[in-house]
Amino acid sequence: MATLSLEHIDKIYDNNVQAVFDFNLDVKDGELIVLVGPSGCGKSTTLRMVAGLEDISNGKLMLDGKDITATPAKDRDMAMVFQSYALYGHMTIYENMAFSLTLRKENPNVIHKKVLAAAEVLGLTSQLNKKPAQLSGGQRQRVAMGRSIVRNPKVFLFDEPLSNLDAKLRGATRREILLLHKRLQATMMYVTHDQTEALTLADRIVCMSMGHVQQVGTPLELYDQPANVFVASFIGLPPMNFFDVVVKDGVLEGKGFQVALDGEEKHTLAQYNNKQIILGVRPENIVEGPDVKGTVFSNENLGMNTLVHAHLPGGGKVSAKLKGWSNYKAGDAVSFSFNRKHFFDKETTNAIRGGK
Repeated sequence: MATLSLEHIDKIYDNNVQAVFDFNLDVKDGELIVLVGPSGCGKSTTLRMVAGLEDISNGKLMLDGKDITATPAKDRDMAMVFQSYALYGHMTIYENMAFSLTLRKENPNVIHKKVLAAAEVLGLTSQLNKKPAQLSGGQRQRVAMGRSIVRNPKVFLFDEPLSNLDAKLRGATRREILLLHKRLQATMMYVTHDQTEALTLADRIVCMSMGHVQQVGTPLELYDQPANVFVASFIGLPPMNFFDVVVKDGVLEGKGFQVALDGEEKHTLAQYNNKQIILGVRPENIVEGPDVKGTVFSNENLGMNTLVHAHLPGGGKVSAKLKGWSNYKAGDAVSFSFNRKHFFDKETTNAIRGGK
């Protein structure tokens, strides 16, 4: 397929508002990259610059080693799937999928073979004579993907393609995109604000905030080794718990609780003794234990797990994802221990590396 390189990319609009700052990324051949972050973080703007739908203010865009920074969108050999399906309502599914090839005046027999092949990959063969209005949202999004597949582009670009679907269809279509990627071995860039999509689809994730790249890595790296508080809070569901604590001779002192550090954690935080840091703990890394005592204010049974939310004596809150079914009620006393801790510098909010 293709390699893609974004080198020091900036996007500055005419009103001097900067949407993307110094974006750097090398996309490998056949890799599925997911850009994730909250609304307005610059991820869709970045994708549109790759597609050629937005001008690049500074920097360079390379496709297979060739500079395409100033190349028009129609000549970039990329296909984009949008949030809206953008199908022609008066055309059949076959005609929608064949449209771009028809405009190119390709041989009708070649077009027919390509459309049938794409329809088979996407499970649309029986729908080809229908109009878009006769299809479900998930099927229409598959048609939009099929329209891209028949073009056989070097790069596939997806701009929040599942956001118009309900939860069940999102899950099903997400799995279809993953299977499609494996089958086509295609280079893909995918934009979403949904961390579940990012974690399940990506070979690597680019997490963005306010136009800046916060971290690039595999889903496991962003989940297990977040670079800073923003990434730690954005990746993971339920979100990570954060506590302001002071490091004091092998103990973390928070408001209303104390947590002992093991040997490796003491070594990691040696330079922070008598200083305040941020302690992060994922709800799934909390178990019932003697260290942190609180009072339950909410209990959510989810079947195999239970989310227990508790107030701490010092006024803070903690959420724990416990295994099994728990029958805590509001007002019940509860106590927890932290199995896995993350440490962040209070001033920079960057991760303090080396701890368990």
